[in-house]
Amino acid sequence: MTEATDDVIAERLYGNRYKTIKQYVDILANRGVEWGLVGPREVDRLWERHILNSAALESLIPEGSTVVDVGSGAGLPGIPLAVLRPDLEITLVEPMLRRANFLMETVQELDLGARVAVLRGRAEDVGIVTDVVVCRAVAKLTTLVGWTVRLFGQTGCLLALKGQSADEEVRKAKKELAKHHLCAEVLLVRADPSSEVTHAVRVRRCDTV
Repeated sequence: MTEATDDVIAERLYGNRYKTIKQYVDILANRGVEWGLVGPREVDRLWERHILNSAALESLIPEGSTVVDVGSGAGLPGIPLAVLRPDLEITLVEPMLRRANFLMETVQELDLGARVAVLRGRAEDVGIVTDVVVCRAVAKLTTLVGWTVRLFGQTGCLLALKGQSADEEVRKAKKELAKHHLCAEVLLVRADPSSEVTHAVRVRRCDTV
């Protein structure tokens, strides 16, 4: 899929918020690369591999949810979701100072500060209970479960963006999931009918499934 096509898809998806998400892409392509948060080779693939991939989780998040993005890095998937969904309150959790500073500057520039907070810390140390935890390229599912199980409440969930190995990760995490009475499923989602399929693992407490 070409970059131009991905741009068109994003414009259709974001509508009157496209200007904001385009500004974020420009930040990633410039300061994101300069600060080492985005690889130079990723610049031509920002729309497909980063924005639309992140936005694919949107359909899995209930209206008015509180969301915690753990290991947010350059703000993925939290910032694309925040721009797309004005009903969400999102906390970007990032342990590294340089990345946390990048996130604070970016949130301010995008004028998202009223409902997007940046918290420097590790997921396992954050004293927050939220509706939805999201993450992307942070750790294997077995590790993620241990880090995030205290963050989502009895009716909440973890949504982890994964690649082709999603089913294998769920299989390998079986013991850790059982330990916390959690159930996991692999979902195939898209930001738009024309965009690439994204693998997402949804983890919830078994009694809520």
